[in-house]
Amino acid sequence: MATLQSLAFSSPLSHHLHQPRSFSGKVSLTIRGSSHSTFNGQCLQLPRRRWSQPRPNAQVPGFVIKMVKPTIQFIQGTDEQTIPDVRLTQSRDGTNGMAIFKFDQPSVFDSSGEVGDITGFYMIDDEGVLQSVDVNAKFVNGKPAGIEAKYIMRSPREWDRFMRFMERYSNENGLQFIKK
Repeated sequence: MATLQSLAFSSPLSHHLHQPRSFSGKVSLTIRGSSHSTFNGQCLQLPRRRWSQPRPNAQVPGFVIKMVKPTIQFIQGTDEQTIPDVRLTQSRDGTNGMAIFKFDQPSVFDSSGEVGDITGFYMIDDEGVLQSVDVNAKFVNGKPAGIEAKYIMRSPREWDRFMRFMERYSNENGLQFIKK
C-alpha cells in the first residue's frame, strides 16, 4: 500500500536540525545548510508553547493515504471504460507468465482523435503503473473494432504485482476469475 510521508523526514535539511534548546521561556532552533544546498539558515526564536494533556477521545492528526481507483488507459490521463476479457498464462515453474487483454469496441476509439494517439497499455492502481507497448488494434471494414494488449511478467515478483492489480481492478469492475 502506498503511503505519503512528510517532506520534513526526507529533506536533507532535517538531518541538520539541532535539538530544541530552551532559553528563558523561548525555543531556539538552528538550521544549517548542507553541502548540497546554498541555504544558510538563521536562528529562530519562538515563544515556548504550553502543552496540555491530551483529551480523551480526541482525534490525533496522522498520515493521509490516498487510494487510487484501479484503471486501464491507452492514452495517459484517459481511462478506458470498456471492461476487457483477460486470459492468463503462467509457466509450469511459475517464474513467468503473460496476460492478454481483449477489448471489444473500446471507448479509446471514441476519444483518440480529440485527446491524442494510443501510446501504450497502462494499468494504474495505488501501487503505481504497470505498462506495456504490445498493443494491437483490430479493424473491420476499415473501422476500429477492438484492441488486444499483452502484458508479459518475467519474474514471480512481477506476477504477484500484476495479480494484486487484477484483484483490485476486478473488485472495482465486477470481474471474476474462471479457471479452465
